[in-house]
Amino acid sequence: MLMSVPGDSLHAMADTPVAATGTIEWLLDSDPALRWQVERDLLHLPEEVWAATRARVATEGFGARLLALQDPDGQWAGGAYFPADFDFNGPEAAQDGQPWTATTYSLCSLREWGVDAARLAGTAERLAANSRWEYENRPYWAGEVDCCINSWTLSNGLWLGADVDGLVDWLLTHRLADGGWNCEWVNGSVVSSYPSTLNTLKGLLDYERVTGDRERVRDARRTGEQYLLVRGLYRRLSTGEPFAPWALHLAYPFRWFYSVLNAADYFRAASIHDGTAPDRRMADAIERIRAARAPDGAWLADRRHPGRVWFEVDVPAGEPSKWLTFVATRVLDWWDASPHA
Repeated sequence: MLMSVPGDSLHAMADTPVAATGTIEWLLDSDPALRWQVERDLLHLPEEVWAATRARVATEGFGARLLALQDPDGQWAGGAYFPADFDFNGPEAAQDGQPWTATTYSLCSLREWGVDAARLAGTAERLAANSRWEYENRPYWAGEVDCCINSWTLSNGLWLGADVDGLVDWLLTHRLADGGWNCEWVNGSVVSSYPSTLNTLKGLLDYERVTGDRERVRDARRTGEQYLLVRGLYRRLSTGEPFAPWALHLAYPFRWFYSVLNAADYFRAASIHDGTAPDRRMADAIERIRAARAPDGAWLADRRHPGRVWFEVDVPAGEPSKWLTFVATRVLDWWDASPHA
């Protein structure tokens, strides 16, 4: 949970690798998928430096491992959102819940790690020919009935050059009256949810970045952002209390899960894209993130999201996380360097 480290942990923290090497040096000693982002976003090195590191993602470490696991038909684990062998009525579904090995999450990871789309040449076409959603058996690039899934499919399609224009209209059509989104709309929900809204906003921002078309999604992105901002990123309007305990928990990869850090990192990206100042309504959430920093400068993982993975990319709960430390540091650097609107 986002909280300060107890005093009796201070001595132990002094012996961590972070304290021994310094935060930036510790972060740089990472897989290329993380290192290039540290070089770009924290050290602000010239593009030729971080771009050279980014190019290594496809041939070394996490990126190379995940690329090698792609099926000949373009998918991962034989399925769009679930592995082909997943038993929806079996013990895995009951105990671990969502597996993370199928096509959608594999593509999200590769995209977020910075793999060049050219390394997946032909994937968009193979998925169009071979992949169908487990729900309603729809074609892959046509999307599903879930806002989060459709947002990720939009982002992945934009990256790979697929025709996903219809997903923009779908997301705009499924915005709720309070300005956000809820993946449970299909079951009758009429009130937005934090995770669905945040995940949808990420796809709309990617659409603007790739196409340059602000007009088409501007109003929807604005109302979705307001839904989160008026709630301080994590509080209920009715009581002011956190809407859920896990909103203050930290884990990487973010997956579909909501956290104040995940949300703050989106608002950083949106602020940079829009050329606007940070919104002061985020101040409390930012201080929650700041308070979670350990004395050695790192952020600890609170959990690992349960479910099948190809391989782990971050530490177990309770250990210093390079990914979380990187994201939290770049959020705080952005917040502290800018006047607030």
